[in-house]
Amino acid sequence: MMPGDELQQRWLKLESLLTERLGKKPDLDDVLLFIGKKESGLPPKNFTEEEQLNLRQMAICTILVPARYYELYWVDDMGWPHFNQLQRLPEMSLPEKEVF
Repeated sequence: MMPGDELQQRWLKLESLLTERLGKKPDLDDVLLFIGKKESGLPPKNFTEEEQLNLRQMAICTILVPARYYELYWVDDMGWPHFNQLQRLPEMSLPEKEVF
């Protein structure tokens, strides 16, 4: 199996899991929110729009740590991670960002 095939299989598995939980096929924002909630360690609750935005941003930073775009800087006393940006993301269109 090629590395891209394995990544595709993992994506389909995640998409299926989220479809079951959400009752609909997830879009990118749904996936990022799911990752942010898992990374935050916060108990389940109804998050405000601002909290959801922060959770999505946390997810983006977390996902881009291995690619060296961000690094974990510190975790505050509430358990919230903070990141430093190491390099700028390349200029991309919205569809390119979703694939990236």
